[in-house]
Amino acid sequence: MPSTDLPRAAVAPAAVPPEGPRLANGETVRTVGLPGLSLVVRSAAGGAPEPALCVHGLGGSSQNWSALMARLSDVVAAEAPDLPGFGHSPPPDDGDYSIPGHARAVIRLLEAEGRGPVHLFGNSMGGAVAVKVAAARPDLVRTLTLISPALPEVPPQSTAWPTALAAVPGTTRLYTRLTRDWSPERRTAALLSLCYGDPAVVGAQAREDAADEYQRRMGLPYFWDSMVRSTRGIVDAYTLGGQHALWRQAERVLAPTLLVYGGRDKLVSMKSARRAARAFRDRRLLVIPGSGHVAMMEHPVLVDRAFRDLLSDLAAREREGGNGGRWESGGGWSTGTGPSTDAATGS
Repeated sequence: MPSTDLPRAAVAPAAVPPEGPRLANGETVRTVGLPGLSLVVRSAAGGAPEPALCVHGLGGSSQNWSALMARLSDVVAAEAPDLPGFGHSPPPDDGDYSIPGHARAVIRLLEAEGRGPVHLFGNSMGGAVAVKVAAARPDLVRTLTLISPALPEVPPQSTAWPTALAAVPGTTRLYTRLTRDWSPERRTAALLSLCYGDPAVVGAQAREDAADEYQRRMGLPYFWDSMVRSTRGIVDAYTLGGQHALWRQAERVLAPTLLVYGGRDKLVSMKSARRAARAFRDRRLLVIPGSGHVAMMEHPVLVDRAFRDLLSDLAAREREGGNGGRWESGGGWSTGTGPSTDAATGS
């Protein structure tokens, strides 16, 4: 049942301070204050009536969604929070960076602002968070779009091991010692190589902006704490059993679900994509062979098209008889081909 005892959000003025997030054309940002939390929320321009909320992955921010939110502005009113301890949101008071902790932050944001049910998007860690939200609170989720969600894959593919090892005590100190001489540009190049199928789609100005943002983030006193604790939260979620297991949660999701995976993803393999296609009861699957881990940034055109197809199918089903019956149109594999012509420039 929806909670009724949470106070309404306190919304700060819309003006962005000079040190605030970089905004795309037409975007606005605000700060939402909740007990124990302060979330920076990015909103896209446009007057579409249906709300959407986009949840970023480990080490990301709301800026990861700018390209896709702009493309979808005629069909959804999209917003994206910086999760606690990421982007420009400060750490949570309770220090909870677990997947359930991030999910509670998303639920509290939706409840406080009364925006549900929303079209909920999630990437990587944010995909696992979105699954938790959709399973626990179906009243808040109209559709679910998951881009390379961090659902348990045991063992993970070899290229994902370095990220997972960040959860091991002492690894962070070793990494910082080994990379202490790395420039922001080199760090950014390594990150783009990990996340993109083809890092060359990111232009020079975007790389410079990403390096500046990386440098800013590393200067925050809680940078490594938020990264390490969130990584441990993902690892912990992989080991949960029973009804709290993420794959069990996926089976409980009622919302029509779009699954997007990249053929060049170094963090989530196609093995996970095949399992997801079996687990979600009301789903369609888009595989983009040339994409990496952040398809909404690398191939926003294809993700945009797939989401519009989801909306069209959902509208047709509702016209033909409401919510009864299974959504059979999403049972197969769909493959996106061809390069995106306007790859995202966010970091």
